[in-house]
Amino acid sequence: MSVANSETSAALSLLNARAVRERAHRMLAIGLDDRLPNFRIHLDRMDDAVDLVLQTTRKAYPSFEVPFHSRWRHFVMNGDNRWADIANQIHWPDRAARARAEFDLAIVSVFLDAGAGPSWRYHDPKTGTPIGRSEGLGLASLAMFAAGAFSADPRQPLRADAEVLANFSVAELERGLQVSDSNPLVGLEGRVDLLRRLGALVASKADVFGSFDKPRPGGLFDRLAAQAENQQLPAPAILSELLRELGPIWPSRLTLGGIALGDCWKHPALTTMDATSGLMPLHKLSQWLAYSLIEPLQTAGIRITDIDGLTGLAEYRNGGLFVDIGVLGFRDAEDAQRDHEVASSLVVEWRALTVALLDRVADGLRQRLGLDATSLPLAKILEGGTWAAGRLLARERRADASPPIKVISDGTVF
Repeated sequence: MSVANSETSAALSLLNARAVRERAHRMLAIGLDDRLPNFRIHLDRMDDAVDLVLQTTRKAYPSFEVPFHSRWRHFVMNGDNRWADIANQIHWPDRAARARAEFDLAIVSVFLDAGAGPSWRYHDPKTGTPIGRSEGLGLASLAMFAAGAFSADPRQPLRADAEVLANFSVAELERGLQVSDSNPLVGLEGRVDLLRRLGALVASKADVFGSFDKPRPGGLFDRLAAQAENQQLPAPAILSELLRELGPIWPSRLTLGGIALGDCWKHPALTTMDATSGLMPLHKLSQWLAYSLIEPLQTAGIRITDIDGLTGLAEYRNGGLFVDIGVLGFRDAEDAQRDHEVASSLVVEWRALTVALLDRVADGLRQRLGLDATSLPLAKILEGGTWAAGRLLARERRADASPPIKVISDGTVF
């Protein structure tokens, strides 16, 4: 095998959930040997983490009927399911048509879902309520979608067309997300660039995204539906398809063998004997999107299997839980006050440890409840769950509810 082919093969080995989980647990094992440069691990605090996640889940879902962690949760406000209200009034020609629209909405909304910063709020026209962070971004992007902001056809507002996305302007996104000098949003230009890259890529791959329609992100539904065997599709296959087809969109990232690696970073502790030495794949937004595509596929009649084949999400609420509760401790206490680049070894280490520790929380929670991974998958634990517990601790410890680690974000990772 040539060097180029070897590197391409090595790169492809990182574009899946298994690689994320395996390397995250390697990072944890190194940390348990006290050989990581940035964090010490205190497993004696894990019981506290499990207790808090259990309490948080029971408060939100007393019957323990927990939905999946996905973008669809952010389209519900005080029991008002806004997407369902819209979608149920439409006379869809078939289930695939609705699924394409839901793929369009989920993909665009997730691409806009990096951290908003502590100051930004979406003032919801329906309730008059100011809503920040991910929930606000969710409702704002849904309102834009429902108004046809991403559609090329005024008669069909509920779609996202490649040509519109490729030419989306900063002014349009400012207007849709209500951004102003008094309502600043972190990473606005990064989000617009991401939408444009999405549009350009989708337009260039009409065979993937336009088999039943003009090129649109929702065309990926048909691609995945074709892979289902006996109307069944494993969840990791959703992620693999997203990483293969949408990987080139992510800016300023590592490449190997000509393959864009997406949310994948360097860390000195992860040495291997091949071209992937030192690389830690995380694929946070892609996995968040994979979780968010499960329900549209299910609505279309496709059964999703191996949901726990996806990993926990390496983002600041889940990661903040472990820092704030004391499972993770800084080697250098001053790091709590410094700003850190996303590519720094500290942030990469923190995110990798978060993925592995989420699996440990899941194991502990299932043991407490006498449940298995089928009845209580990680997707429900994240929702119940770890993300909410991380936010709770952040609100208790910091006036602006910011994460315990200051990350310099460009609007495309967190």
